[in-house]
Amino acid sequence: MAFILKHKLTIIGVFVGAIAGYLYYYFYGCENGCTISSSPVNSTLYGSLMGGLLVNIFKK
Repeated sequence: MAFILKHKLTIIGVFVGAIAGYLYYYFYGCENGCTISSSPVNSTLYGSLMGGLLVNIFKK
């Protein structure tokens, strides 16, 4: 529980990024030739990674 409280902003960033990654796949994804947006799993994982990193920029 202490881990969750300590890293709650990062966890929120990961979830928001995952949702944004899936929405990117759903609306803009391509069928062939795209590495990230050709699969909903790849797009969601990439979005969650970017969301977590983006939130960690602002932590001290």
